[in-house]
Amino acid sequence: MQVQTQAGTQTRTATPVQTSAPPTRVLSIDVLRGITIAFMILVNDPGDWAHVYSQLDHSKWNGCTLTDLVFPNFLFLVGAAIILSLNSRLRRGESRRALAGHIVRRAVIIFALKMFLSAYPHFHLTHLRIYGVLTRIAICYLVAGFICLYTQRARNLLAIAAALLVGYWALMRFVPVPGFGVPTHQIPLLDPERNLAAWLDRGISAFTLRTIHTGVLYQHTHDPEGFLSTIPAIATTLLGAVAALWLRRTDAPEPLRITKAQCRNGLLAAGVAGIAAGLIWNPWFPINKNLWTSSYVLFAAGCSLVGLAVCYWLMDVKRLHETKAGKWLTWPWLVFGSNAITVYALSILFVETMIWIRIPSSLEKSGYTTAWHWVYQNLFARTHSTELTSLAFALAFVALCLIPNWLLWRKRIFIKI
Repeated sequence: MQVQTQAGTQTRTATPVQTSAPPTRVLSIDVLRGITIAFMILVNDPGDWAHVYSQLDHSKWNGCTLTDLVFPNFLFLVGAAIILSLNSRLRRGESRRALAGHIVRRAVIIFALKMFLSAYPHFHLTHLRIYGVLTRIAICYLVAGFICLYTQRARNLLAIAAALLVGYWALMRFVPVPGFGVPTHQIPLLDPERNLAAWLDRGISAFTLRTIHTGVLYQHTHDPEGFLSTIPAIATTLLGAVAALWLRRTDAPEPLRITKAQCRNGLLAAGVAGIAAGLIWNPWFPINKNLWTSSYVLFAAGCSLVGLAVCYWLMDVKRLHETKAGKWLTWPWLVFGSNAITVYALSILFVETMIWIRIPSSLEKSGYTTAWHWVYQNLFARTHSTELTSLAFALAFVALCLIPNWLLWRKRIFIKI
């Protein structure tokens, strides 16, 4: 784990402390990352899951809501950060071997953090879910990081992403699912329980339960962050890396240099193209977040590009944060974006701790309720629970999560997990 401060970078390991100059931060990426992580916490933590606005919940299967765009946007930004970080370190003279070791270490730390959060606070290891958001981030960061370490040519990254998307489509469309048959022939395409990804997840889960006695699935019969669907998720990350290469061209030497207006317009054009491509592919390979389908990757990446174009124009061109009103509009997102994984992990710790704490309650058969439910019922839903009270609780929880990140941000401390 690294802690970056305004004065330098401290590496917390068993070896002596090393310091170096902090990398330049791209404000548009920090802001978009901050909006993304705040929205991720918002949709993960409503006061009452029985009362949630439709756009603040995932699609049941095919289709896409606003919530379905959150995680792919974060992975897209992970890809962008990979390019910016690698180039910063290469300019400082770090070897590719050292960078490869850094990528592996960081991926392992993210995965270890996921395992700790899954076990906390009871540490019943037989109930661990190996898959999950942080696991997918770790794998995508690891694979995309090595690809970007090997090549940073946009055409190569796009070719690899295209191969992953087409290959995943071919697997899901043509490979027979053992015990069920061929998709579109014996079984419907993307059947919730009888698709290739779900079958593979059940097999892997059975193996881990038998050998290491842990590894349950989120949906019991399949997992939204499963093994096979990580293939197109890596493509999402690579598309973010390509976007960062485009951003870097504003500082490239002639004749590769582009103006900031051209950069914005290019992001917007690519975003519209991605959205259109996803919608065109949708009838033959439906947009589906649970399976992270190829059409979903293109559609979500298009939305990410449009969002990045808007943030780039407001932050890096118009310098909105330097105006009096803009400072107050943007600082929460800069705060969230500066330590995104840290605040996400803290949010999970807060939730699990509040669920673990028991408070006496005459309304429950057991005589106790969780601190989470008690706060919601007594402060937000005193008369009855509605979508509005559930959202109000989620907004309050996001504000609570902002506080520790704000304290770090004030001191210019950036924890690189």
